[in-house]
Amino acid sequence: MADDYIIAVDGLVKTYGRKTAIAGVDLHIRRGEMYAFLGPNGAGKTTTVRVLSTLSGFDSGRIVIDGHDILREPREAKASIGVIQQHISLDKDLTVWENMMSHARYHMMPREERQARIDELSEYIGLGEYFDYRVDDLSGGWKKRVSVVCALVHRPKLLFLDEPTVGLDIQARRGLWDLLRRLNDDGMTIFLTTHYIEEAESLCHRVGFIDGGRVIAEGTPGELAGGIGVSTVEYFGPDRRTEYRYFRSREEADGFAKGFDDTYSVTVRRTNLEDAFVEMTGSNMGDSGSAGGGTRRSGPEGEAGT
Repeated sequence: MADDYIIAVDGLVKTYGRKTAIAGVDLHIRRGEMYAFLGPNGAGKTTTVRVLSTLSGFDSGRIVIDGHDILREPREAKASIGVIQQHISLDKDLTVWENMMSHARYHMMPREERQARIDELSEYIGLGEYFDYRVDDLSGGWKKRVSVVCALVHRPKLLFLDEPTVGLDIQARRGLWDLLRRLNDDGMTIFLTTHYIEEAESLCHRVGFIDGGRVIAEGTPGELAGGIGVSTVEYFGPDRRTEYRYFRSREEADGFAKGFDDTYSVTVRRTNLEDAFVEMTGSNMGDSGSAGGGTRRSGPEGEAGT
């Protein structure tokens, strides 16, 4: 079973002084998965990615990447990893080609392989015509694509992305989604953090929720949503607050919704991943506190109105 997992984490702890950022995290990510790691601000998402991708140390626990313990075999583990950080880390004064070549040299790729690999990836992503552009002259979406090539130039098996679509417009976001799907279809394992709940729901095979440095839930988007209820009644009344109730069936939800008068706006819909996230963490995506002005009522409820 160990060979089935490209990431195996047991009992991971990371502290900053008296603050515990990661409090005993266990993670097991299968080869070929696209996995989303979601949590409120300060929950430990970025810290976990930095530790798993060897950019930061840790206090205790064990991390195995592609069969290599990152403390005992750091070079072998790093060879399997590509990283795209939240803030683009390209050299803005260099051209696209110069940034790609710099990363190839950093990973000590043989001279005869560098240009062929850069050409291969650039054609795959559609960057060839931008080779001579300075990075600082590109849009956010194209900068992100250059970051992808730089992260993949050494043929990693595992790609970490921390908030990959922050700051991108919707067209660029969708273009990056399509690219990640292609990479995953070609066998790459992808581990990402995001504040866009629909990103995780649309892209990922499995999702983990982290809160307070601990993984509090894990499963497919459907499993996590279904755990609080199949159907949701979302209603907004004279008190100017949106409330939510969850039910095990659409019939029960419809029955509850019929009990409102015309002073309420009522919607019956399928329960989604955002509902599960708010119920389990008490926060909207990006929040560190309350659920953004709405009131959540836990479920699922077996009988309307209970």
